[in-house]
Amino acid sequence: MTAPAAPLDLTDPGVVADPYPHLDALRAQGPLTWQPGLGGYVAAGHAEVSAVLRDRRLGRIFTPREPEADWATFNWLHADSILDSEPPKHTRLRRLVAGAFNRGHVARLEPRIARIADELVEAAGSAPFDLIETVAEPLPVTVIAELLDWPEADRHLLRPWSQAIVKMYEVDPSEAERAAAQQASREFAEYTDTLADHRARHPGDDLLSDLVAARDAGDRLSRHELVATVVLLLNAGHEASVNGLGNGIHSWLAAGSPEVDVTDPTARALFVEEMLRHDSPLHLFERTATQDLTVAGTEVREGEKVITLLGAANRDPEVFAEPATFDPARDPNPHLAFGLGIHFCLGAPLARLEMQQAARALLTRHPRLRVASATRRPTFVLRGFAELVLDPS
Repeated sequence: MTAPAAPLDLTDPGVVADPYPHLDALRAQGPLTWQPGLGGYVAAGHAEVSAVLRDRRLGRIFTPREPEADWATFNWLHADSILDSEPPKHTRLRRLVAGAFNRGHVARLEPRIARIADELVEAAGSAPFDLIETVAEPLPVTVIAELLDWPEADRHLLRPWSQAIVKMYEVDPSEAERAAAQQASREFAEYTDTLADHRARHPGDDLLSDLVAARDAGDRLSRHELVATVVLLLNAGHEASVNGLGNGIHSWLAAGSPEVDVTDPTARALFVEEMLRHDSPLHLFERTATQDLTVAGTEVREGEKVITLLGAANRDPEVFAEPATFDPARDPNPHLAFGLGIHFCLGAPLARLEMQQAARALLTRHPRLRVASATRRPTFVLRGFAELVLDPS
């Protein structure tokens, strides 16, 4: 075991507010450091994080929460999802879900995403507005809801359910947050299961109908797997977009709004990649050793955790010149915001489209934005803003 590193307290308000000096210090301590407070080894450099994410001996192993009676639905929503399973189950789930997800649905949505982004930015008006509330949150929720053909009258339920569940990914959720996650899991799963049964009887040209068809086919998704997939698509599928857009626009403005032509698709794409790198929406991803192995020169025993810090890897000066600088034209930009390996984010193309169209609509209409006020969410793992008020004048 390596010598203990200086402790990293992910609940420290100072770390949450600005983690990067702390992550820089941690990365400088060595390729892999033991963090007792996190219960595992921590990888913070780009090379080490990449190696961990690609190593099939380090699995995504879900540990059920207890007592089982309280956490039953939450547990199977994760145990039966792509994110928290390993081959051969992961291989089967990803193939079935990718087959439905890639069946033209995302490509067909691009013009619609552009229209939604334009409508949301226009509705925000010319007075100061909260980017999170008016654009960043409603855009991906509307898109995933339309992708699934979720009943419009009940779409307001999706974001609260998702936010309650994902708070369990933080380091030390409160008792109230635990209870809210349990309730949201039950309500979300029950609603999705009922909707899937309805879609089985009345199929349409939507992603949920395709997933139901995969459920009912010979090589199929189980009932729990289908529900877990839909819940994951919403939770993971919009958190990256919401937080990536808020963080990215804030980073760009803090850098002095360096010139970027958002009407040019290539420039717009590079701009979004830098948003994802500079202040990543997801900062932590855990893996567990399924056998004894050596990682970056350190012996890791079966059952021990290796924790990757994606935001730290994306600021590694060994890979990114002037990593603290926001450069909208940075190219190449091999950031790890969506992970690597078999757990690379399935919804990455959709999140990128949403962020690109939101940036185009926002900066085209409001080329002289400035931050009026900003309030961070008090979370480390999923990093974002609770409120980001922009003044377009």
